[in-house]
Parts: sequence; structure tokens; C-alpha cells
Amino acid sequence: MSVFKIIRLSLLLIVLCGIVYPVAMTGLAQTIFPSQADGSLVKNSDGKVVGSELIGQNYKSPQYFQGRVSSIENNGAATGSNNYAPSNEDMLKRTEDSIKVLKKENPELDKKDIPLDLITNSGSGLDPHISVRAAEFQAERVSEETGIKKEELLAMIKDSTTNRSLGIFGEPHVNVLELNMKVQDVME
Repeated sequence: MSVFKIIRLSLLLIVLCGIVYPVAMTGLAQTIFPSQADGSLVKNSDGKVVGSELIGQNYKSPQYFQGRVSSIENNGAATGSNNYAPSNEDMLKRTEDSIKVLKKENPELDKKDIPLDLITNSGSGLDPHISVRAAEFQAERVSEETGIKKEELLAMIKDSTTNRSLGIFGEPHVNVLELNMKVQDVME
């Protein structure tokens, strides 16, 4: 094969694989799945983007439901978490610190009642969901902080619950951003 044929083939492949294919896939994704292609962005009632339904958020205020612990502070630029063994000293310290925070917010709390997803990372460190039990666990604190009746918060949790995928995969879960937006709407 001559050098000119190799150069022409290389240029053709660069154009096809580097330009035509990505543009076609982007156009197809924007046509078929526009919300997902744009990042599954969530907007508030004013139309302002407040996050993504696929990436967890950090909530510092006790008036909001808290998501899972994230070793990367829910930074979507870098996914992953520390792959610590249960016996790792850093893992044990972080878990104990999480328990202390929860006990401070809930003095009557018994450690065995804490939902595990409130003190453990997800594999990506970005999980935007918590279990229904974890959301219900926080309802009393959010009620005290916001003045919203606990029954109303439990109804919001139920309304924000996504059931198992295809009815059999995973567990029912709550998107924390969606739930906190409902809390914010009631507080306004």
C-alpha cells in the first residue's frame, strides 16, 4: 500500500469517526432523548437550573433532606469513591463522624436505627437517591426545622418515590433534589 493511500484512508477515517459519527450521534440523541442528552437538568419554578437528577447535591442546611455521603463532594467532574475495606481506619473514622452528625441532629437516636445509605458512599460517589427509609428517617428533623407537618413530608416522600426498575430490579428510592424542591416550594 502506498503512502498516499494510507494518508487518504487515515483522513477518511478521521472525518468519519472524528466528525461525521459524533455529529450524527449527538443529533440523534438530541432528537430522541433531548433531556438526557442535555444532562437531565432540573429547573426550579423560575426556570433556573438547580442541578441534575443524576448527580447528588450537598445540602448543608438541616431544613433539607440529606443525601448519601460522598467522598468526592458530589463533584460530577470526577466520579468514584475511595475503595476502602470495612476495616480501613479512614473508612471507620468517616463512618463514625457521619454517625456523630446524625446523633447530634437526632439525640434520641439508636445507632442501629440509622439507614446505611446515610453513612455509606455509593460506588460512584454521585448517587442522587436515598432509600425511602432514609428519607422517612429524616422527616422529623425536617419538620422541626421547616414547620411543615411530618405527615405532609411523608406524603412528599411517597410522591417522590420511584419504584423498582421493571418492577423487579433495585429498591424503591427517593431523589433527594426532587424532594428538597418540594420542601422549598412549600416553604415559599
